[in-house]
Amino acid sequence: MIRLGVNIDHVATVRNARGGTHPDPVGAALLAAMHGADGITAHLREDRRHIRDEDMRRLRAELTVPLNFEMAATDEMVSIAAELRPHACCLVPERRQEVTTEGGLDVAGQTDVLVPKVARLREAGIRVSLFVDPDPVQIEAAARIGGQVVELHTGAYAHHPNEQELARLRDGAKAAAAEGLELHAGHGLTFENVGKIAALPGLKELNIGHFLIGEAILVGLPAAIAQMKRAIAAGALFTDAGR
Repeated sequence: MIRLGVNIDHVATVRNARGGTHPDPVGAALLAAMHGADGITAHLREDRRHIRDEDMRRLRAELTVPLNFEMAATDEMVSIAAELRPHACCLVPERRQEVTTEGGLDVAGQTDVLVPKVARLREAGIRVSLFVDPDPVQIEAAARIGGQVVELHTGAYAHHPNEQELARLRDGAKAAAAEGLELHAGHGLTFENVGKIAALPGLKELNIGHFLIGEAILVGLPAAIAQMKRAIAAGALFTDAGR
């Protein structure tokens, strides 16, 4: 079974639009876990535009499913992660002016910066994932610096589904397997486009947030999670040979 990690960032976005404490992203995370989420993802950004430090502390204290801490590879975030010791940290690129993460991390171009940060996270007992484009050069670099997981950025395929982008993702999946890395994927996934991503060889986990939280406004979070898990399971039945 492919695991579903539910990203609860945009529950915090709604909360922060008015201030106060409602809706509570930690409450949403607990509800998601109760209704089938295999893990919870939260991105503590440098500008704290949605998730806040206290949210991360509460998530770490209250969750009974794994917490995946998305973060930029900065000294501040590494220190926070080393203190909280979540199940996993996913290192992502981050720019203040972006609306959402726009691409994968340039691991190959930042090896010297990333090596000590990955080492510190691993010393704290944290599983280290790197969010990368489906580029064999980046995937090889992720393994070389001590990463244990790569999460393939699926945004290009999600926004413009075509065979060329899907082939790049398949090649990325094969490169991850060759490097001995666990394979995750995410970004821009919906009920309609998740099936072919779920069929990537060796895929273990999908992390999905914005679409699920938006859909939850219409049908509720339990129903949105249940439908996404059905779509993932249906896609995972297909293989390259059978497609």
